[in-house]
Amino acid sequence: MQQEHIDAGKAIQKRTGKTFYLATRFLPERVRHATHVLYAFFRIADEVVDDADGVDPATQRAQLEDLRAQALGEREPDDPVLEAFGELRERYGIDDEEIDTFVDAMATDIETSRYETYGDLESYMRGSAASVGVMMTAIMEPDAEDVAIPHAVKLGEAFQMTNFLRDVREDVVERDRIYVPLETLRDHGVDPAQIERLEHSESFAGVMAAELQRTEELYREGVAGIRYLPADCQLPVLLAAVLYAEHHTVIRNQEYDVLSREPSLSTARKLWCLAKTRWHWHWNRDPEAVFQRVSAVPTTDRDRRHPEHGDGVPTRS
Repeated sequence: MQQEHIDAGKAIQKRTGKTFYLATRFLPERVRHATHVLYAFFRIADEVVDDADGVDPATQRAQLEDLRAQALGEREPDDPVLEAFGELRERYGIDDEEIDTFVDAMATDIETSRYETYGDLESYMRGSAASVGVMMTAIMEPDAEDVAIPHAVKLGEAFQMTNFLRDVREDVVERDRIYVPLETLRDHGVDPAQIERLEHSESFAGVMAAELQRTEELYREGVAGIRYLPADCQLPVLLAAVLYAEHHTVIRNQEYDVLSREPSLSTARKLWCLAKTRWHWHWNRDPEAVFQRVSAVPTTDRDRRHPEHGDGVPTRS
């Protein structure tokens, strides 16, 4: 890839994905440059539907189809990021199906603003999050790719769910979208109109607590697969998981009120997460053990009964 293409992707990632960008900086160059391009491609597609004030649905769909054609190599790319993405697609053998699934999910956002069940939301995330995990795994080139991918899918979904729970206020105010499943709202006696009015309540706190627990199980499943990635990619992916999950601490500290203000991580908090993760990683190169020690995801009874992978005394491996 040409340096100008990498720089274009890096600029987009640095502007729009500060948390993930911090973790990306620790990736080896061979993966870091490709990650800048992948992330920028994802953002370009996302912005077609997220930054669409005054753009009618037909135009948005046409823009996504044009983007799809360029990403699949069916049309000459007109953007340096798309040109670089085309090179990645060929170099790493990224399946056309994953690109189609991702773009289809972006198209879903044009007309779908509510999800009845978690299963419905999960189907959406198969494109918006799981495909991202599959493509990221491809550029890391793990030896056991087939084993790593299911975990990468779960980790991608965990990141996506954290974003949904963090951004409830922004999504409903700016885009009239609610990604919290309606069935969860009903289970806790919350009317979607309450979210639209940004009215926090104990019932809504129960909704958030339930969805945080569901998301944290996704983190556990996802982090369990980091060991299958190349050694020089494991710490950066672990850092990303720790940083994203840290939003859960902020949400809990706000007593689950994400309607009055959006939870955010200060620079100091990000650096603290980074420092403690790297320190524990220095002594114990087991991703699950380190994640249990440093992340915001609570330890389960199973973790307490089975402190596996050398999580007793720090060991340098």
